[in-house]
Amino acid sequence: MFKVLALLACLVVAVFAQYPGHGYEHKEQYAHPKYKFEYGVKDPHTGDHKSQWEVRDGDVVKGAYTLHEADGTERVVEYKSDAHNGFEANVKKVGHAHHPQVYGGGPVSHGQPEYHHGAGASYASVDKHYY
Repeated sequence: MFKVLALLACLVVAVFAQYPGHGYEHKEQYAHPKYKFEYGVKDPHTGDHKSQWEVRDGDVVKGAYTLHEADGTERVVEYKSDAHNGFEANVKKVGHAHHPQVYGGGPVSHGQPEYHHGAGASYASVDKHYY
């Protein structure tokens, strides 16, 4: 009896394979991607200034971001992407770089450099632990 049922199941599968309109038909579901977002940071304590925005509608993405560099300039990147042209970015540097005339390096003591907090000093405070 088992062999008869197995043979009957094989016949049913073969019939549905010949006539794909009769039976289960897999259809891809497509959701049109669409979003927009933006964010920004402007922290006077750390000097962290940046922003970004992006818009997507289907396969077309457009956006930009800005970033304040350590040398005082601002990097501006505008980008777009689509199925026909691929990814394109336009990068600009706004302003003039300012570098300190004297760097903090000084005499060497016991093989380790001594760092002084001058015009080019970092605002970060690092607590190092050695084990």
